[in-house]
Amino acid sequence: MLAPTTTSSRWNDLADQVLAGDPLSADQARSVLECPDDQLLALLAAAWRVRSHHFGNTVQLYLLMNAKSGLCPEDCGYCSQSKVSDAEIPKYNILSRDKLMDGARVAAERQARTYCIVISARGPNEREMAAVETLVPEIKQKYGLHICACLGLLTDDQARRLKACGVDRVNHNLNTSGEFYQQVCTTHTFQDRVDTLRSVRDAGMEMCSGGIVGMGETRDDVVSMAIELRELGVHSIPVNFLNPIEGTPLAGKGELDPRYCLKVLAMFRLVNPDREIRIAGGRELHLRSLQPLGLYAANSIFVGDYLTTLGQTPEADYAMLEDLGFEIVQNEEPAAC
Repeated sequence: MLAPTTTSSRWNDLADQVLAGDPLSADQARSVLECPDDQLLALLAAAWRVRSHHFGNTVQLYLLMNAKSGLCPEDCGYCSQSKVSDAEIPKYNILSRDKLMDGARVAAERQARTYCIVISARGPNEREMAAVETLVPEIKQKYGLHICACLGLLTDDQARRLKACGVDRVNHNLNTSGEFYQQVCTTHTFQDRVDTLRSVRDAGMEMCSGGIVGMGETRDDVVSMAIELRELGVHSIPVNFLNPIEGTPLAGKGELDPRYCLKVLAMFRLVNPDREIRIAGGRELHLRSLQPLGLYAANSIFVGDYLTTLGQTPEADYAMLEDLGFEIVQNEEPAAC
């Protein structure tokens, strides 16, 4: 049952605390994940108070373009594109200019504010860097989209080059806590990911970084990741729920239920009160009929498909947002030619 109880004031107290500028402690954040099911609606109401204070009833839409698929030398256990995956996915090098421009067109048509260009790699090679540097100014001029690049590990110089060509933000997910990281990847470290985010920050771009819930981590790991993102000053936080893709080392894991997923979203909102929280991969699989409730904590979603898995149709997302009475944040007008 999801009916609120008379003990719901504890969640309002947490909302009062963060609205007053006093960050949640790790113990308080863990208590959110341990919220009894019969208090879930009260918890979401508290999360909504914080979300609406900073973002009103707006939702930002993102569109992902898998610009290079598979062929990755890393061993991330959750990823269908890694070297340890046998998943049946398309494999190709970086897409042509025309295909990437067409993806930008689709993003604009779907009312996405941000177009995410993603490659599967440890880090970008020179050809991939040059392709991004050439395309980004053209996309921004023609469609007025924000650009988020997800290119793997970056050097300081690569980050500066992305800033110079007009990239607004870079996505590089922490994925989990520093303590749990080696359980899901051994070919690079948690610190490597933190270093990339610092390079992005130092270059003057916004940081987009989140994680994946449901890989076998503890609740303390989820809390640790949320607090690490707060301390780094990350601007946009995608919260993924593991899609245990057949052929990956994490295939078959199914430890999540919709109520816990909602508690995770509420915790991320309360720990990072004024940051964009995006319900990302696994939204449809794990939230199921409770998807709309997630947007009382989060304020952003991907519209359309993910990298190698399908999302629900854009039309279903638009209908959900309309039913909620939410307003889609519009992208900028393209620059005059």
